Order: sequence, then C-alpha cells, then structure tokens
Amino acid sequence: MTLSELIARAEGGDALWVPDLRTCFSEMSDAVPIVLRLHCLDGHFEDRSLSLPHWTCESEKHFTAEFLWAEVYNLLSVYSGRELRIFFPTGDEQIRQLTDALPGVFQLHASVRHGYGKVINIADRLCRAQGLPPFSFCTSSTDRYLPLPDAHALPVSQSSLPEQLRAKIPAAEHLTLCGIDIGGTDIKLALSVNGTLICTGEYDWNPALSPTAEEILNPIQTQLESVRMRAASLLGLSAPPLLDGIGISFPDIVIGDRILGGETPKTAGLRANKKTDYETEFSKLGRLKELLVPQCRPGATVRIVNDGNMAAFTAAMEIAAETALDPASLSGGLLAHTLGTDLGTGWLLPDGSVPQIPLELYYLIIDLGNDPAAAFPPQDLRSTRNENSALPGARRYLGQAAAFRLANELEPTLLDGFTVRNNDRIELCTEPEDLRKPCLEHLMRQADCGSSAAQEVFRRIGLHLGVISREAQFLMHPQSDQRFLYGRFVKSAVCFSLMQEGCASYAPELRFIAADDSLANTPLMRQLAVRRDVTVAQFGQAVGGLYYAV
Repeated sequence: MTLSELIARAEGGDALWVPDLRTCFSEMSDAVPIVLRLHCLDGHFEDRSLSLPHWTCESEKHFTAEFLWAEVYNLLSVYSGRELRIFFPTGDEQIRQLTDALPGVFQLHASVRHGYGKVINIADRLCRAQGLPPFSFCTSSTDRYLPLPDAHALPVSQSSLPEQLRAKIPAAEHLTLCGIDIGGTDIKLALSVNGTLICTGEYDWNPALSPTAEEILNPIQTQLESVRMRAASLLGLSAPPLLDGIGISFPDIVIGDRILGGETPKTAGLRANKKTDYETEFSKLGRLKELLVPQCRPGATVRIVNDGNMAAFTAAMEIAAETALDPASLSGGLLAHTLGTDLGTGWLLPDGSVPQIPLELYYLIIDLGNDPAAAFPPQDLRSTRNENSALPGARRYLGQAAAFRLANELEPTLLDGFTVRNNDRIELCTEPEDLRKPCLEHLMRQADCGSSAAQEVFRRIGLHLGVISREAQFLMHPQSDQRFLYGRFVKSAVCFSLMQEGCASYAPELRFIAADDSLANTPLMRQLAVRRDVTVAQFGQAVGGLYYAV
C-alpha cells in the first residue's frame, strides 16, 4: 500500500494501527532503515529499528513524520530517558529533515509544553530527580552504528519468583497491613490483621477537580484513618491499630516509592490552578509516603507503586499460591492491565522486580488514522484525542473513555441520560453528579442483555488491547504472551468474552486471564472472594497491596 493510499484511508475514517504501519513501511522498496537508541535513566540502552519511506508531497511528508513522532513518543512513554540518538544515512536529506525537526516537535526548550512535549516534561522531571541534565536528541550516521550486546534485556536475576512470593503469605499472618488502590474515580482500601481480612472501604472521588495537592492527599489519609477506625470497632479495640505495612497503587509514574509523572488527567486541577506553580504543587504528591507514616508502627513498610504494576504483582501472587502451579508459568515474568477509568499496565520481571520505568502504555499512540474523529476537540467524547496531551492516544481506545466514544459511534441512544451538550461538544456528565461509572455499568449491562451495539463496544476494546500489545511487544519485548486483566470491565463474563474475541481478531497469540474470583488462591484473596458485598475484580489490587507491603 502506498503513502497516498494510507492517507486516503485515514481521511475516510479508517484506523491505521501503528504496528501495521511499521510492517508496511519496512516492506516499501524505497524505505530507509533507521535506529532509535535510547539512553535510559538507569544507564542502560535500548535500540529499536524502524523504516521510513520517502515522500513526494507535503501530506506524505507529514504522515511519515507523524509515524516517527509516534514511535519516539511511545518509546519515551515506556522508558523515558536521558538522550535519544537517531542513526540514519546522513546523506539522506528527507530523513535529516525529520530528525532535525524533533527538538522543536517535542519542545525541548519550551517553558510550557503540550502534545508530544508531555513526555519531555516527564523525562526532565525524572532526570532532575536523579541530578541529570535535561533530556536531549542527537543524531549519528548509520556508518557508526554498532549493535548493542544485548539490546533489550532489562537486568534480571535467576531467583525463583514463585518462592519469593509464597514467602509473603506466612509473613502476612503476623502483621497488621493495609492495601490502598487509588483510582481515577474511587479509592479502595483493605485491612488485614494477623492474616484475617477485617474490612474494606471505598470512597468515590474525582481528583482531576482538585486544585491543590492537599485536596488529593487529604482524602487518602482520611480514608486510611477511617478504615483503621472501622477495624478497631469490629475487633473491639479501644484505639485504631497501628500498621506494620501499607501497600499503595497509584495511577501515575512511581519510581522508588515516589510519585514522579505529573501528566495524567488526575492532576488536571493542579495544572489549571493559576494561583500555584504546578511543578511545586505536583512535587508535594511525592510526600504521600511520609504523610502515612504516623498511622504506622516504628519501622513499618510503606511501599508505593504504579497501579498497573500492582495488578501484575497481585496476579503473580495468586498464581504462585496455586498448589498445582506449573513451575514455568511465571518463568517469563508477568504483564497485567487494569481496565476501568483508564488503562493501567504492570510488568513483573522474572526475578520478581518491578522495572523502574514509567511504563505508561496509557499514553501510547496506536492509531494514525480516524481523521474525522481526531478532528473533534479532546473534551468531546467523540474524539480520539486524549485530554491531557491532545494526541490520539490509547485512552480513547481502552478504558471507560473508549467505551463512551464507541457507544456514541455505534448507537448514540446507549448514552441517553448520561451526556450533556457543551456548545458543539458532547460530554459525559460529571456535575453535579459524576455519571462516568454509572454509564460504564449501564453499557456493561446492555452487553450482558444482548445489545449488539453494546457488545461491539467491548469487542472493539478487545481488538485495541491486541493492537497495544503488539506495540508493547516491539517496545518492551516481554517474555510472556499472557495478559491478566483487572478492573470493572472484567466484572462481566460476557464483556470479558467479547474482549477476548476482539483481541483474537488482531493478536491471536495473546491469552487473557480475568483477575476475578477464579484467581483467588492466597488466604487473603480467598477471604475476599467469599464476601458478598465486594468482588475480587473490584478489590483485588487493594488485597494485593496487603502482600506488597510485606
């Protein structure tokens, strides 16, 4: 297929998946091979090879440039880094034009960044946290390129992951622990004492409306104190029990127990607050660990991790606790996704460690087509563009925003009573009542009841999971073809089956495993599974946080 044919398809509303374009470009006779070499924050390097076609007009040039920008953006979304070096034939004037434009497109020297510059905000924050210079681009001739000895292997050990995880089970039987799962629409908590799941708690919120860091941090502290008081009442104690450990999943980049990302919609209120400096205000979220210490015993463990990584850890814990465990089942590590407000991704390496990288698949650009939908402003639910970056990112293909967009596209009446008109925009109602969660539950019920349009919504979300998994395979080289799914989407067996069906149409090699009651093997998760007021799909990560704190 030619560049002009691809552009015509995009203009007609067809999706053009980035993994397919990568294959298509590599097969073009005039394509130029290049290598992206990323110098990562921990000092190791990552190489990724691409092919870029030559163009004959401005529209073809722009389309080729968007492909390069997307792949650079995706690589930085996964790893961030110190420097990106592009190897290409330096005599090729067309490729030079594209590489020379990268610092401007990604706004390296801007004081305020948008779009592609969002990943540079993150890179600079992470570099600053390590005392490194700001992120930079540079180029080299392919004549000087030497392959890395091991281009894509994050360092791991040969220790037994199942044994490490199993050791946490008896340890939890002698501790008072709390697991906290912080999401975009609620905070879920679980508290255990000496191996008994005492109570759970749930608090609905919308952190994106919070103009200060305190308004994000205070509810977390308050809900932790509340669940401790509830536990004291149930146990007949005169005072809330002090904790031996807290395991927290947070929906942002977390490295070394510090919240360091700052580009998600959850902090939109902080960004919009003109009375404060955003960098100063956001940095206060890094104090979450120390703010919770007063509710703990001296020497207690407080561990914070990205919500996707908590999902991966939780799934691995339950697999390891299975008495009939296949020793090879965790040999390649584990990948998990949370599907709810947004897409979370977690990666547990074969040695049990969590890679200290952003791993923000939520940001990935997976579609360079769908031009009519991309023309809507990001605030419009019909748009394929994310609110935080204004780029056509994965948020509008996976998670609840994708469900709303697809429902409107397939059968607008599915959203009756849940949307409002704001000038020419269609938006989900969030005030005075936030209807996002009720709307998603409604779409899931409609799919359960046989609505063909609602069922197609979840089928397409499954296809998009397949697409993003193909892109992740290129970027990350995971050693497992299993994907564990958490979140509200998994609560319905019908919706889960539809997602499996959709994924199989694009990436049949993948296998989804629902993190539901069937994945309840540890003692604490089994106690959660038999409760009637909550489900494993809802509170699984909060219970996983109990073991993560050990």
